[in-house]
Amino acid sequence: MELLKVMARILEYPTEDLQAARDALVAVVLEDSRLPRQNKDQLLTAIDRVCDTDLLDLQEAYVATFDKGRATSLLLFEHVHGESRDRGQAMVDLMEQYSANGLEIDAKELPDYLPLFLEYLSTRPWEEIRNWLEDIHHILGLLGERLYQRESVYHVIMDALLVLSGRKTDRQELARIVASEERDDTPEALDKVWEEEMVKFVDDQGSSCNTGGVVGQRRRELEQTQTIHLSDQLVTDASHRQTGRA
Repeated sequence: MELLKVMARILEYPTEDLQAARDALVAVVLEDSRLPRQNKDQLLTAIDRVCDTDLLDLQEAYVATFDKGRATSLLLFEHVHGESRDRGQAMVDLMEQYSANGLEIDAKELPDYLPLFLEYLSTRPWEEIRNWLEDIHHILGLLGERLYQRESVYHVIMDALLVLSGRKTDRQELARIVASEERDDTPEALDKVWEEEMVKFVDDQGSSCNTGGVVGQRRRELEQTQTIHLSDQLVTDASHRQTGRA
């Protein structure tokens, strides 16, 4: 499903290559047959904004959105397991799922990174895609509402994925929940987390090590996963199509 590759590309760290691929991204959205027209229009608007915004400004906004705090993390299991051991096992299980279906990812890439997950789903049959999206619809709903309340263009990606999942959400309830949450991306919140996590501890092997805090960890994780592509054929194939928006 090429549309999932488009959404994965938009959710990645913005680059010149992304902005140069506007026509290819637009062509795929226009040719999709599953997403309702309203959501397709929203995606096209998002593509325009991502491609028309000054790249440095876009990158700054991206970091502010996804690299500060955990509420809008693109690492799926962070929303389910936090930093518990269960998250590690969940990632191992997901890696095995990828491998069983012919996807081998680089050691630097985290399997629960949403753009990577979407690229994987793009290779799977429709029913499997829908089942996976249904499984994570609660994460997509909260992510979408948090991004919406922060006036981020990226919220339309979550809205489109929710539509594809086939699950309805109570937007009023989600809005109430998110409005009641304490922001975790403010300087005060980030300083508090940094102070709490700058501790020395002993690992399972008895050797000591230091944590660098959630801010540094999130940055390292995103740096490791900025570039992921199962196939660059999307741009090559779509660039040969002659299409318009009429």
